[in-house]
Amino acid sequence: MPDFWSNPKVSAPILKEKKSLEIALERVRKLESLEGDLEAAMEFAEAGETEYLDEANSLYDGLAKEVQALEIQSLLSGETDMNGAILTINAGAGGTESCDWASILFRMYLRYAERKGWQAEIHDALAGEEAGLKNATIEITGDFAFGLLKAENGVHRLVRISPFDSNARRHTSFASVFVTPVIDDTIEIDINPADLRVDTYRSSGAGGQHVNKTDSAVRITHMPSGIVVASQTQRSQIQNRENAMKLLRSALYEREIEKRRAAQQALENTKTDISFGHQIRSYVLHPYKLIKDHRTDYESHTPDQVLDGGLDEFINEYLAHAKETAQPS
Repeated sequence: MPDFWSNPKVSAPILKEKKSLEIALERVRKLESLEGDLEAAMEFAEAGETEYLDEANSLYDGLAKEVQALEIQSLLSGETDMNGAILTINAGAGGTESCDWASILFRMYLRYAERKGWQAEIHDALAGEEAGLKNATIEITGDFAFGLLKAENGVHRLVRISPFDSNARRHTSFASVFVTPVIDDTIEIDINPADLRVDTYRSSGAGGQHVNKTDSAVRITHMPSGIVVASQTQRSQIQNRENAMKLLRSALYEREIEKRRAAQQALENTKTDISFGHQIRSYVLHPYKLIKDHRTDYESHTPDQVLDGGLDEFINEYLAHAKETAQPS
């Protein structure tokens, strides 16, 4: 096809599939290399060179992790699973406690992105009145970012001794997480400018310190759907508007996808009340230490590691569980 490269609608799906195959092929090559190194180390160890035992164990662990990564990648076959992700965190009712919990989740996802080698850009962050965050929106760019992070959709519950309570009482806090895919320019989302209300305001950082003295922050309301997006982290109003439009296109695209999933447990249905009874995962720090995913029953007794971005096991368990319980389309 002579105009293949100049026609994104034709070339983009093929290039996306090509990239997916290249990632899988690279993993297979790495598996073959690790397997060869492991066999050599075991041969030396069996020949009496015991110093190779530790190397063999290390290679075996690396091989197991690569096999698991390949298995998880095989579960990510959705149309937008390879895309980047827009992750939004909202504090639930509870004032400072919930805002602080939202900020802990915010850090957890930034650390997770860092561990995966992904890029994270903060588009919007509204500080709580005393501490933490009321809400925040992050764009995360990396291979299969949406496919993995979609496992985090829902309400997250924290139980701990409050650092803000002078009587050291136990508190329960809630925050919601909502993830949508980043939509590239090859996917058409028809947005009528007449349907948009664009507000500009002064950007501000945590604690109310002004980033600049101009109305560079942008908030866009899509009136037919009621979707509201905002961006304030760039100094230029034009850049913030572009970021806000990207967030809006992502949200509208996901809205359309949800209509097709109406017969299933739609992603949008996870945006329930941010309260007890709706949580997908509980993080208990007192009187014992336990994190439990209520969808899969997977548990961890090392919450510090999880809150530092160690989410792989929870996400992998969810994806495997979702695959097993998926209803025929």
